[in-house]
Amino acid sequence: MNRPGVAMALLLALCVGGESRAHGETIAVFTKNQGPIFAALRAGAAVAAKNLGVQLVNYVPSTPDSVAEQNKLVDDAIKDKPDAIVFVPVKFAEADSAVKKINAAQIPLVNANEPLVNAGIVGYVGTNDVSLARETGRYLLKAMNGTGSVAILDGPDKAFTAEGRGRGFRDVVKEFPDVKLLDAKPANYQRAQAGQVVAGFLSKFTRVDGILAANDPMAMGAVDALKAANRKAMVVGINASREVMDLIKSGDVVGSGDYDTFAQGCLAVEMAVRSVRKQDVPRELILKPTVIDKTNYAPFDQPLEKRECPTLGNVDRQ
Repeated sequence: MNRPGVAMALLLALCVGGESRAHGETIAVFTKNQGPIFAALRAGAAVAAKNLGVQLVNYVPSTPDSVAEQNKLVDDAIKDKPDAIVFVPVKFAEADSAVKKINAAQIPLVNANEPLVNAGIVGYVGTNDVSLARETGRYLLKAMNGTGSVAILDGPDKAFTAEGRGRGFRDVVKEFPDVKLLDAKPANYQRAQAGQVVAGFLSKFTRVDGILAANDPMAMGAVDALKAANRKAMVVGINASREVMDLIKSGDVVGSGDYDTFAQGCLAVEMAVRSVRKQDVPRELILKPTVIDKTNYAPFDQPLEKRECPTLGNVDRQ
Protein backbone atom coordinates (compact mmCIF):
# COMPACT_ATOMS: atom_id res chain seq x y z
CA MET A 1 0.00 0.00 0.00
CA ASN A 2 1.46 3.37 -0.91
CA ARG A 3 1.18 6.43 1.27
CA PRO A 4 -1.99 7.81 -0.45
CA GLY A 5 -3.50 4.34 0.02
CA VAL A 6 -2.80 4.53 3.74
CA ALA A 7 -4.45 7.94 3.93
CA MET A 8 -7.55 6.63 2.16
CA ALA A 9 -7.69 3.61 4.44
CA LEU A 10 -7.56 5.91 7.44
CA LEU A 11 -10.36 8.05 6.03
CA LEU A 12 -12.55 4.99 5.60
CA ALA A 13 -11.69 3.84 9.10
CA LEU A 14 -12.79 7.17 10.55
CA CYS A 15 -16.18 6.63 8.95
CA VAL A 16 -16.44 3.15 10.45
CA GLY A 17 -16.08 4.44 13.98
CA GLY A 18 -18.69 7.16 13.58
CA GLU A 19 -19.53 9.53 16.40
CA SER A 20 -19.76 6.65 18.87
CA ARG A 21 -15.97 6.66 19.37
CA ALA A 22 -15.19 7.18 23.03
CA HIS A 23 -11.42 6.91 22.81
CA GLY A 24 -10.44 7.26 19.15
CA GLU A 25 -7.41 4.96 19.22
CA THR A 26 -6.01 3.79 15.90
CA ILE A 27 -5.37 0.09 15.34
CA ALA A 28 -3.28 -1.01 12.36
CA VAL A 29 -4.18 -4.43 10.94
CA PHE A 30 -1.72 -6.38 8.79
CA THR A 31 -2.93 -9.32 6.69
CA LYS A 32 -0.99 -11.38 4.18
CA ASN A 33 -3.10 -11.03 1.03
CA GLN A 34 -6.39 -9.83 -0.45
CA GLY A 35 -8.00 -13.29 -0.68
CA PRO A 36 -11.32 -14.24 0.96
CA ILE A 37 -9.80 -15.79 4.09
CA PHE A 38 -8.11 -12.57 5.11
CA ALA A 39 -10.92 -10.40 3.79
CA ALA A 40 -12.96 -12.17 6.48
CA LEU A 41 -10.36 -11.31 9.11
CA ARG A 42 -10.43 -7.65 8.07
CA ALA A 43 -14.24 -7.69 8.16
CA GLY A 44 -14.22 -9.03 11.70
CA ALA A 45 -11.67 -6.40 12.69
CA ALA A 46 -13.90 -3.69 11.21
CA VAL A 47 -16.96 -4.89 13.13
CA ALA A 48 -14.97 -4.98 16.37
CA ALA A 49 -13.51 -1.53 15.67
CA LYS A 50 -17.00 -0.11 15.24
CA ASN A 51 -18.23 -1.79 18.41
CA LEU A 52 -15.25 -0.54 20.41
CA GLY A 53 -15.18 2.97 18.95
CA VAL A 54 -11.72 2.91 17.41
CA GLN A 55 -10.20 3.73 14.05
CA LEU A 56 -8.88 0.95 11.83
CA VAL A 57 -6.18 1.07 9.14
CA ASN A 58 -5.55 -2.01 6.96
CA TYR A 59 -2.16 -2.80 5.48
CA VAL A 60 -2.38 -5.46 2.76
CA PRO A 61 0.37 -6.32 0.26
CA SER A 62 -0.68 -5.62 -3.33
CA THR A 63 1.49 -8.59 -4.32
CA PRO A 64 0.01 -11.63 -2.56
CA ASP A 65 2.13 -13.05 0.26
CA SER A 66 5.05 -10.68 -0.31
CA VAL A 67 7.33 -10.55 2.74
CA ALA A 68 9.27 -7.62 1.29
CA GLU A 69 6.12 -5.58 0.74
CA GLN A 70 4.78 -6.39 4.20
CA ASN A 71 8.08 -5.20 5.68
CA LYS A 72 7.73 -1.91 3.78
CA LEU A 73 4.16 -1.55 5.03
CA VAL A 74 5.42 -2.01 8.59
CA ASP A 75 7.77 0.93 8.03
CA ASP A 76 4.81 3.00 6.80
CA ALA A 77 2.68 2.06 9.80
CA ILE A 78 5.38 2.88 12.33
CA LYS A 79 5.68 6.37 10.81
CA ASP A 80 1.92 6.82 11.28
CA LYS A 81 2.21 5.80 14.97
CA PRO A 82 -0.86 3.63 15.53
CA ASP A 83 -1.79 2.89 19.13
CA ALA A 84 -1.50 -0.87 18.52
CA ILE A 85 -0.87 -3.34 15.72
CA VAL A 86 -2.65 -6.57 14.82
CA PHE A 87 -0.22 -8.63 12.78
CA VAL A 88 -0.75 -11.65 10.53
CA PRO A 89 2.68 -12.51 9.14
CA VAL A 90 3.00 -13.28 5.44
CA LYS A 91 5.44 -16.00 6.48
CA PHE A 92 5.77 -16.55 10.21
CA ALA A 93 9.36 -17.80 9.88
CA GLU A 94 10.43 -14.66 7.96
CA ALA A 95 8.82 -11.99 10.12
CA ASP A 96 11.73 -11.24 12.47
CA SER A 97 12.75 -8.00 10.79
CA ALA A 98 9.25 -6.53 10.85
CA VAL A 99 8.55 -7.65 14.40
CA LYS A 100 11.81 -6.23 15.73
CA LYS A 101 10.91 -2.84 14.24
CA ILE A 102 7.45 -2.91 15.84
CA ASN A 103 8.89 -3.93 19.20
CA ALA A 104 11.58 -1.25 18.97
CA ALA A 105 8.88 1.36 18.31
CA GLN A 106 7.16 0.16 21.52
CA ILE A 107 3.83 -0.33 19.76
CA PRO A 108 1.69 -3.04 21.40
CA LEU A 109 1.62 -6.05 19.07
CA VAL A 110 -1.19 -8.61 18.85
CA ASN A 111 -0.35 -11.66 16.75
CA ALA A 112 -3.22 -13.30 14.85
CA ASN A 113 -3.69 -16.37 12.68
CA GLU A 114 -0.13 -17.74 12.35
CA PRO A 115 2.01 -17.65 15.51
CA LEU A 116 5.19 -15.62 15.43
CA VAL A 117 8.45 -16.91 16.86
CA ASN A 118 10.75 -14.90 19.14
CA ALA A 119 8.36 -11.94 19.16
CA GLY A 120 7.41 -9.52 21.89
CA ILE A 121 3.62 -9.73 21.73
CA VAL A 122 0.70 -8.70 23.89
CA GLY A 123 -1.21 -11.85 22.96
CA TYR A 124 -2.02 -14.34 20.23
CA VAL A 125 -5.35 -15.46 18.74
CA GLY A 126 -5.70 -18.23 16.21
CA THR A 127 -6.86 -21.71 15.35
CA ASN A 128 -5.00 -24.97 15.88
CA ASP A 129 -4.95 -26.48 12.40
CA VAL A 130 -4.19 -29.97 13.65
CA SER A 131 -7.15 -29.95 16.04
CA LEU A 132 -9.42 -28.43 13.42
CA ALA A 133 -8.49 -31.07 10.85
CA ARG A 134 -8.98 -33.84 13.39
CA GLU A 135 -12.44 -32.54 14.26
CA THR A 136 -13.37 -32.12 10.59
CA GLY A 137 -12.00 -35.52 9.63
CA ARG A 138 -13.71 -37.17 12.58
CA TYR A 139 -17.00 -35.61 11.46
CA LEU A 140 -16.65 -37.17 8.01
CA LEU A 141 -15.60 -40.61 9.22
CA LYS A 142 -18.47 -40.74 11.70
CA ALA A 143 -20.84 -39.77 8.87
CA MET A 144 -19.40 -42.77 6.99
CA ASN A 145 -20.23 -44.94 10.04
CA GLY A 146 -16.55 -45.51 10.63
CA THR A 147 -15.99 -47.65 7.57
CA GLY A 148 -14.96 -47.23 3.94
CA SER A 149 -12.17 -45.66 1.94
CA VAL A 150 -10.99 -42.06 1.82
CA ALA A 151 -8.55 -39.82 -0.03
CA ILE A 152 -6.86 -36.65 1.17
CA LEU A 153 -6.36 -33.37 -0.69
CA ASP A 154 -3.40 -31.59 0.89
CA GLY A 155 -2.51 -27.92 0.76
CA PRO A 156 0.77 -26.43 -0.49
CA ASP A 157 3.97 -28.09 0.63
CA LYS A 158 5.57 -26.32 3.62
CA ALA A 159 2.56 -24.02 4.18
CA PHE A 160 1.89 -23.58 7.90
CA THR A 161 -1.82 -24.40 7.69
CA ALA A 162 -1.35 -27.24 5.23
CA GLU A 163 1.16 -29.02 7.45
CA GLY A 164 -1.19 -28.94 10.43
CA ARG A 165 -4.27 -29.95 8.49
CA GLY A 166 -2.49 -32.79 6.73
CA ARG A 167 -1.28 -34.13 10.04
CA GLY A 168 -4.71 -33.83 11.62
CA PHE A 169 -6.41 -35.72 8.79
CA ARG A 170 -3.89 -38.54 8.98
CA ASP A 171 -4.17 -38.72 12.77
CA VAL A 172 -7.92 -39.14 12.67
CA VAL A 173 -7.87 -41.84 9.97
CA LYS A 174 -5.78 -43.90 12.41
CA GLU A 175 -8.62 -43.68 14.95
CA PHE A 176 -10.89 -45.69 12.63
CA PRO A 177 -9.47 -49.17 11.93
CA ASP A 178 -12.16 -49.90 9.32
CA VAL A 179 -11.30 -46.83 7.24
CA LYS A 180 -8.68 -47.20 4.53
CA LEU A 181 -6.62 -44.25 3.28
CA LEU A 182 -6.40 -44.80 -0.48
CA ASP A 183 -4.17 -41.89 -1.47
CA ALA A 184 -3.15 -38.36 -0.58
CA LYS A 185 -1.94 -35.67 -2.95
CA PRO A 186 -1.50 -31.90 -2.81
CA ALA A 187 -3.85 -29.67 -4.77
CA ASN A 188 -2.31 -26.47 -3.36
CA TYR A 189 -5.59 -25.01 -2.07
CA GLN A 190 -6.81 -24.58 -5.69
CA ARG A 191 -10.26 -25.64 -6.92
CA ALA A 192 -9.25 -26.52 -10.49
CA GLN A 193 -6.20 -28.47 -9.38
CA ALA A 194 -8.28 -30.37 -6.82
CA GLY A 195 -10.72 -31.33 -9.55
CA GLN A 196 -7.86 -32.78 -11.57
CA VAL A 197 -6.42 -34.67 -8.61
CA VAL A 198 -9.80 -36.13 -7.65
CA ALA A 199 -10.45 -37.12 -11.26
CA GLY A 200 -7.22 -39.10 -10.98
CA PHE A 201 -8.40 -40.73 -7.76
CA LEU A 202 -11.69 -41.71 -9.38
CA SER A 203 -10.00 -43.27 -12.41
CA LYS A 204 -7.59 -45.18 -10.17
CA PHE A 205 -10.04 -46.45 -7.55
CA THR A 206 -13.42 -48.06 -8.20
CA ARG A 207 -14.67 -46.93 -4.79
CA VAL A 208 -13.95 -43.70 -2.94
CA ASP A 209 -16.33 -43.12 -0.03
CA GLY A 210 -14.95 -39.89 1.38
CA ILE A 211 -12.66 -37.00 0.52
CA LEU A 212 -10.84 -34.95 3.15
CA ALA A 213 -10.00 -31.57 1.59
CA ALA A 214 -7.72 -29.22 3.49
CA ASN A 215 -9.66 -26.13 2.36
CA ASP A 216 -13.01 -25.20 0.83
CA PRO A 217 -11.86 -24.48 -2.75
CA MET A 218 -10.38 -27.98 -2.89
CA ALA A 219 -13.62 -29.43 -1.49
CA MET A 220 -15.48 -27.60 -4.26
CA GLY A 221 -13.05 -29.00 -6.84
CA ALA A 222 -13.69 -32.48 -5.48
CA VAL A 223 -17.43 -31.97 -5.96
CA ASP A 224 -16.80 -30.79 -9.53
CA ALA A 225 -14.87 -33.98 -10.31
CA LEU A 226 -17.43 -36.25 -8.66
CA LYS A 227 -20.27 -34.72 -10.66
CA ALA A 228 -18.29 -34.91 -13.90
CA ALA A 229 -17.64 -38.62 -13.28
CA ASN A 230 -21.19 -39.28 -12.06
CA ARG A 231 -19.73 -40.65 -8.82
CA LYS A 232 -20.74 -40.18 -5.19
CA ALA A 233 -18.56 -39.55 -2.14
CA MET A 234 -18.85 -37.58 1.07
CA VAL A 235 -16.69 -34.45 1.05
CA VAL A 236 -15.50 -32.15 3.81
CA GLY A 237 -13.45 -28.97 3.58
CA ILE A 238 -11.91 -26.45 5.95
CA ASN A 239 -12.46 -22.69 6.32
CA ALA A 240 -16.28 -22.51 6.52
CA SER A 241 -16.13 -19.77 3.89
CA ARG A 242 -19.30 -18.31 2.48
CA GLU A 243 -18.46 -19.65 -0.98
CA VAL A 244 -19.03 -23.24 0.19
CA MET A 245 -22.34 -22.66 1.99
CA ASP A 246 -24.52 -23.48 -1.05
CA LEU A 247 -22.79 -26.85 -1.33
CA ILE A 248 -23.32 -27.48 2.37
CA LYS A 249 -27.01 -26.66 1.97
CA SER A 250 -27.29 -29.02 -1.00
CA GLY A 251 -25.37 -31.79 0.78
CA ASP A 252 -22.61 -31.94 -1.85
CA VAL A 253 -20.21 -30.93 0.93
CA VAL A 254 -21.26 -32.47 4.24
CA GLY A 255 -19.31 -30.05 6.42
CA SER A 256 -16.45 -27.57 6.69
CA GLY A 257 -14.14 -26.95 9.63
CA ASP A 258 -14.46 -23.39 10.85
CA TYR A 259 -11.09 -21.67 10.48
CA ASP A 260 -12.98 -18.51 11.48
CA THR A 261 -10.65 -15.71 10.51
CA PHE A 262 -13.65 -13.39 11.01
CA ALA A 263 -13.60 -14.22 14.73
CA GLN A 264 -9.81 -13.92 14.77
CA GLY A 265 -10.13 -10.36 13.45
CA CYS A 266 -12.78 -9.50 16.03
CA LEU A 267 -10.81 -10.84 18.96
CA ALA A 268 -7.42 -9.55 17.85
CA VAL A 269 -8.77 -6.00 17.66
CA GLU A 270 -10.42 -6.36 21.07
CA MET A 271 -7.12 -7.59 22.50
CA ALA A 272 -5.27 -4.66 20.92
CA VAL A 273 -7.74 -2.14 22.29
CA ARG A 274 -7.70 -3.69 25.75
CA SER A 275 -3.92 -3.50 25.73
CA VAL A 276 -3.96 0.20 24.85
CA ARG A 277 -6.55 0.83 27.56
CA LYS A 278 -4.44 -1.04 30.14
CA GLN A 279 -6.96 -3.86 30.56
CA ASP A 280 -6.25 -7.57 30.92
CA VAL A 281 -5.44 -9.44 27.71
CA PRO A 282 -5.10 -13.24 27.38
CA ARG A 283 -1.61 -14.31 26.39
CA GLU A 284 -2.98 -16.97 24.03
CA LEU A 285 -6.47 -17.66 22.72
CA ILE A 286 -7.02 -20.77 20.58
CA LEU A 287 -10.51 -21.00 19.10
CA LYS A 288 -12.50 -24.18 19.70
CA PRO A 289 -12.61 -26.37 16.55
CA THR A 290 -16.12 -26.52 15.10
CA VAL A 291 -17.59 -28.09 11.97
CA ILE A 292 -20.21 -26.14 10.02
CA ASP A 293 -22.96 -28.26 8.43
CA LYS A 294 -26.65 -28.10 7.56
CA THR A 295 -27.59 -27.60 11.21
CA ASN A 296 -25.56 -24.47 11.96
CA TYR A 297 -24.58 -22.77 8.67
CA ALA A 298 -27.00 -19.80 8.87
CA PRO A 299 -24.62 -17.25 10.50
CA PHE A 300 -22.02 -18.02 7.83
CA ASP A 301 -24.42 -17.64 4.90
CA GLN A 302 -24.63 -13.85 4.97
CA PRO A 303 -22.41 -10.87 4.23
CA LEU A 304 -19.47 -10.66 6.61
CA GLU A 305 -20.34 -7.17 7.76
CA LYS A 306 -23.65 -8.50 9.10
CA ARG A 307 -22.08 -11.16 11.28
CA GLU A 308 -21.79 -10.63 15.02
CA CYS A 309 -18.36 -10.52 16.60
CA PRO A 310 -17.55 -12.86 19.44
CA THR A 311 -15.87 -11.17 22.40
CA LEU A 312 -13.23 -12.29 24.86
CA GLY A 313 -16.06 -12.77 27.35
CA ASN A 314 -18.16 -15.16 25.29
CA VAL A 315 -15.88 -16.89 22.77
CA ASP A 316 -15.55 -20.69 22.74
CA ARG A 317 -11.92 -21.59 23.38
CA GLN A 318 -10.03 -24.81 22.94
